[in-house]
Amino acid sequence: MNNTSKYKLTIIVPVFNEQDNMERLEQKLVAYVPKAVVSACVLFVNDGSKDNSLQLIKQVCKRNKDFYYISSNANRGLSTAMKAGIDTAESEYVGYIDSDLQTDPEDFNLLLEYAPDYQLVSGIRAKRKDSAFKRLQSKIANGFRRSMTGDTATDTGCPLKVMWTDYAKRIPFYNGMHRFLPALMSLENGKFKELPVRHYPRIAGVSKYHLWNRLAGPFMDCFAYRWMKKRYIRYHVDENNFNA
Repeated sequence: MNNTSKYKLTIIVPVFNEQDNMERLEQKLVAYVPKAVVSACVLFVNDGSKDNSLQLIKQVCKRNKDFYYISSNANRGLSTAMKAGIDTAESEYVGYIDSDLQTDPEDFNLLLEYAPDYQLVSGIRAKRKDSAFKRLQSKIANGFRRSMTGDTATDTGCPLKVMWTDYAKRIPFYNGMHRFLPALMSLENGKFKELPVRHYPRIAGVSKYHLWNRLAGPFMDCFAYRWMKKRYIRYHVDENNFNA
């Protein structure tokens, strides 16, 4: 057991070389936690940052009682950081937000309204503030993913989500899985809902995405998902004698 078990929601914040965003990130999260519609804590996941991010995370957690962190010396990518956070969390729900603050923590309250009925509630970036080229890449990637997986998600790349923790722990993880959460959740018969949320331009730090990991990587991952879906193991124990 760890301290996240005392809360209803653990907000997972993966961090990789985001020292320029840490002050603003702390301000936004500190302002949100008291306004959350459920008891909430923050879990930073330092993913092998090479700048001063880890030291700043430690300072933030020392200043704020509802803030925690885990850290790895090696950079393994967003999917691994998310899995580490999910595996650590012991709250009923886990949330996810990027440390670049292109979405607003206060919009977690919009998602939490539907969390009791949906195992995954995700944002749709309304009036998206990325470049036209980035939006085009995402549109192509999302369209191809939908055709391959059969999910109906509009914007799987939106960095604002709430999941049931027990379902999140059960779904299979692999590099790039953060783009396939609705499809992966369906493997566990989980229900999914999307809602429009606010979106902002990145104002500090450097984006970790480029043409390869926005298009070529997800293209290959779609075939991996199709292979896995056909072989995914499902079972339910209908009877036992443990209490006989």
